Amino acid sequence: MNIRINNKVYRSGEGIPLILLHAFPVDARMWDDCAASLISLGNERGIEPFPIWAPDAPGAGEASIPDAHATGAVAADGAYAEAMDRLAGAYVSMLHVTGHAKAIWVGLSMGGYVTMDVQRLYPETVAGLALCDTTTAVDSPEARANRLRIADTCTDDNTVEPVMHFARPQAGDSSVKQGQQFQDTMTSWIKSQNPEGLAWRERMAAGRVDTTDQLARIAVPAAVVSGENDPSSPPAKMRPIAEAMTSTKATFTAIPNCGHFSAVEHPDTVASALLDLVDRVQKSA
Repeated sequence: MNIRINNKVYRSGEGIPLILLHAFPVDARMWDDCAASLISLGNERGIEPFPIWAPDAPGAGEASIPDAHATGAVAADGAYAEAMDRLAGAYVSMLHVTGHAKAIWVGLSMGGYVTMDVQRLYPETVAGLALCDTTTAVDSPEARANRLRIADTCTDDNTVEPVMHFARPQAGDSSVKQGQQFQDTMTSWIKSQNPEGLAWRERMAAGRVDTTDQLARIAVPAAVVSGENDPSSPPAKMRPIAEAMTSTKATFTAIPNCGHFSAVEHPDTVASALLDLVDRVQKSA
């Protein structure tokens, strides 16, 4: 059995699709406001309607959890050694089934891991690429062990509590994350997740490979976005990612008063950066 994809279509259209890959521990709903802004801004700028999709990752939202056969090899510590590659392949298969050869791949946080894996394994499908609040490096041994501990707790106790901190403000967070609306929305999204789905994605991320060497091989229009209040992927870490894309010109957008979930906290700013990327891709085609 292959990994099955549940794809959210915000808009159909002609030309190259924009595929939005969401962050952990939520689902494709995190792109709702950003996609709406992409559509309205695109209409204002007179850009011909292009497809906008946002698939749910396995076990997120309406997507099913892959079985052991679809998941592939499991490392000694419980990390999924092949799952990220298989998910990248499933997204590419989705693209081809719909009759498209290429897409503009956009990944935020864990979605960025998958975006870079698509670049590594299927560069011929990449017409443009955007990385938002993410990294190309693998986890440190401590971070990998923590992911796996979270996965075990989610499944053993049938709970989403280990990841609820994403909805709770911390010192230094943006005023948006400290606001009640953001907290309520994120809390609702996280509580609706399947604990086993959260565990699957954590084990997938723990088993991923380093894709830093791929940055210099990106030869298509690219964009990098970073929230200035992001505790894990601030501009100090994201700007070097853009600078490492030496075979293309990558735009870099640092968003003030913005944390890790930039597309949720400042959807209009992210949409503007992505629309600029779409325009560059269309002009280079």
